[in-house]
Order: sequence, then C-alpha cells, then structure tokens
Amino acid sequence: MSKPKAPDPSDRIAPSPPSTDRKNTRKLAMTRQELVGILKRVCYLPHPEVRTGGVNLHNDIFGTIDREVNVVISRGASLDITGDISIGPWTMIGNRTVIYTHDHYHEGREPLLRVQEEKGVKWQNKVIGKDVWLHGCTILCQVTHIPDGVVVGANAVLTKNPGPYEIWAGNPARKVGER
Repeated sequence: MSKPKAPDPSDRIAPSPPSTDRKNTRKLAMTRQELVGILKRVCYLPHPEVRTGGVNLHNDIFGTIDREVNVVISRGASLDITGDISIGPWTMIGNRTVIYTHDHYHEGREPLLRVQEEKGVKWQNKVIGKDVWLHGCTILCQVTHIPDGVVVGANAVLTKNPGPYEIWAGNPARKVGER
C-alpha cells in the first residue's frame, strides 16, 4: 500500500495578478453604506457615563470622482468614542488597529475602582489627517494628532504625536523613516 502523496506547498500560494498595469488593479473602495455599517460595528463606548463622542469624517472623503468613499476602515478595528475622532480623506485604518480616546487616573494610593467612580476617566479628541495608514497598531489616549501622510506599522504602540509623513514602528513606537 502506498502512502498518500503530500500536498504540494505551492498549491497554497495565490496566483500572481494577471497584470501590474494600474488599470487592472482592484480598488480598495467602500460604499458609503459599507462605511456606515463598519463604523457601527467598530465604534464602542467604554464609558458612556462620562461622555459620548463620535466619528467625524472630513468632507473630502466623499468627493472623489472614481469612488464613492476614499477611506478604508477594517471590520477588525476598534474605535473608542469616549472622545471624538476626526478622520481625513485617503486614510486606511487596518485590522486590529485600536484607537483610545480615554485613559484612567492612576495617581495616589486609593483603589483605582474608587478613583474611577469618583473622577470618571480622562478623555480627549483625536484628529487623523489625510493619507494616513494605521496598520494593526494601538494609538494611546495621549496622542491627539496624527498629521497627513503618517504610517504606523503593525503591532506598534503610538504614545507620541508623530510629524507629517513620518513612519513609526515598535513598542513603544518610534520614528523609523519618512515618506
């Protein structure tokens, strides 16, 4: 009796696209309805007793001729809307990206639960510029502005405001390049 033939690993490799011509590439475009559905899924209110924020989408997100919406937000992202989050055009928010707009008080020796019950939580708004790519990263509360052109790498934990067109990676994230 012969052994069954092992599967060929090359069978698991996706075929190459038929052409690298830009005319034949797939757009990562969403419809307005898809974007609204995803925002309903990924936005959450961890502390509605403190404040209820929201997501503000820049008008230019809807003004592109060749697509209905020019941002992409993954269904696997998490957006804390204790504070407001403003999102600019051409931004991509990838899978496993977590954006926090709140933090807890950690000062003193009182039990932290009691401090939270007495003071609530700290919150602040976030502004995400245009042409930003947040790739499976964590954006902490103290980051208030992510300017145009920033890229934050996978698994990075952003604790500081980056400069325009900078590339950040690591935990904690640090500048590793420029676009």
